[in-house]
Amino acid sequence: MFAVIRTGGKQYRVVPDAVLKVEKLEAEAGSTITFTDVLALGGEAGVTLGKPIIEGASVTATVIAQDRLAKVIIFKKRRRQNSRRKNGHRQQVTVLRVSGINAA
Repeated sequence: MFAVIRTGGKQYRVVPDAVLKVEKLEAEAGSTITFTDVLALGGEAGVTLGKPIIEGASVTATVIAQDRLAKVIIFKKRRRQNSRRKNGHRQQVTVLRVSGINAA
């Protein structure tokens, strides 16, 4: 069984016991989060699509850690102007383990 959820402006395809990194959520490590924006459910019976979400369906996940991704280097250079700028950014993410998918 799988589900497609929406969080942080992105969509994720999740299965039970999957580990995924999503945009930072305000939650402590070890706590449980429930996602109610389930866009699609799939299994042996077929795929169910929401309009836009499936009413009554939810996905529960446990927070493993609050983490940061690898640094992304932003380098801007204007040729022949002796002008360059270097900047870096590390995006904050929440690491989740999907514990269950509840259908409607």
